[in-house]
Amino acid sequence: MKIVSIEMLGVHPGWRKNLNFVRIQTDAGIVGWGEAYSQYDRDQPILAMGQEISRYLIGRDPFRIRHARQIIMDDFSQRRPSLELFCAWSGIEAALWDIVGKATDQPVYNLLGGQVRSRIKVYANGWSYKLATPDDFVRAAEKVVEAGYTALKFDPLPRPWRSYIPKEHIRHAVAVVSALRKALGPDIDLLIDNHRRLAPMHAIELINSLQEFKPYWFEEPCPVAHRDALETITHASPIPTVTGEAVYGLEGFSPIIANRSVDIINPDVANCGGILELLNIAAAAEAQMIAVSPHNYNSTTLALAATVHASACMPNFVITEYFLPFEELGKQICRNPFVPKNGYLTLPEGPGLGMDIDEAALRERASRPFPARTLRQAEDEM
Repeated sequence: MKIVSIEMLGVHPGWRKNLNFVRIQTDAGIVGWGEAYSQYDRDQPILAMGQEISRYLIGRDPFRIRHARQIIMDDFSQRRPSLELFCAWSGIEAALWDIVGKATDQPVYNLLGGQVRSRIKVYANGWSYKLATPDDFVRAAEKVVEAGYTALKFDPLPRPWRSYIPKEHIRHAVAVVSALRKALGPDIDLLIDNHRRLAPMHAIELINSLQEFKPYWFEEPCPVAHRDALETITHASPIPTVTGEAVYGLEGFSPIIANRSVDIINPDVANCGGILELLNIAAAAEAQMIAVSPHNYNSTTLALAATVHASACMPNFVITEYFLPFEELGKQICRNPFVPKNGYLTLPEGPGLGMDIDEAALRERASRPFPARTLRQAEDEM
């Protein structure tokens, strides 16, 4: 069996950013589907990177996934990593696994050594976008809990994202988390996302101020490139710390894991290098007793499926991400989308990734530019 075509497909979900899908056709008639991570205003470069990569995979055996990775990372990119490279390859790699699973009539997790769990715990995200007051957060969170979710992620700090912030930003974040804990009770997990924002002095101040509300974690206290600062925060934090959504490949995670820079890592299967790379990263973390919570700011179809298959095989998995605003798109382009129940997903049983994609419906949602974002002027800064 040989690869005869690779197509990168932009998809407009109607919310916040375009999504990037991958379709691989084989000469045996088997089609594999994958999904590459995308970012605001960077989806087109990722699609273009995928098309460039595809030129070097046509005619190859889709079963030879490890060798395909080697030639793309070593020969195609000459070991010069980038977000676009890792995103494009991750989507292609997932589609190759989908082909292998369909060719062998097995779900991908069976080909990876078999499941260690039969369901996957998820946290809800996307529910708090552009909320302002503590009451706004409470009203929105109550609806999410009513829908059956027991873990919610959100960013309580007001914009803009800056390393050094005024006291009122800290007070606002504390007011939001306090209101949520009071309204939702002690059994709902509150996951704080800091989006790589803060200098250590502010991150530690915020963590100490939030400690009494028992957050599940504090995600991305500072930019991961400042590893010494990250470790300073982690060592001072009574709340588990998380990083990894902006780290690519096992090489990127190796120093974080070796130095126990955080308590939990959150690589994204659609940008860290794909399913095999995610499992390699998780295995390295397991050796250091670091937990894994895969990031999934992607659709609730293909990238989530790749995440679920990998998570099913991870002893140190704890929870993964489910983006509520992409749920409606998933129902439109997939005939058997995931249906969370009481905060869990059951493993798909079909071959490959187990997603039955409605190709015609997907192609009707072609990506289109979002309006340019309003970025700050120097006069806006504090």
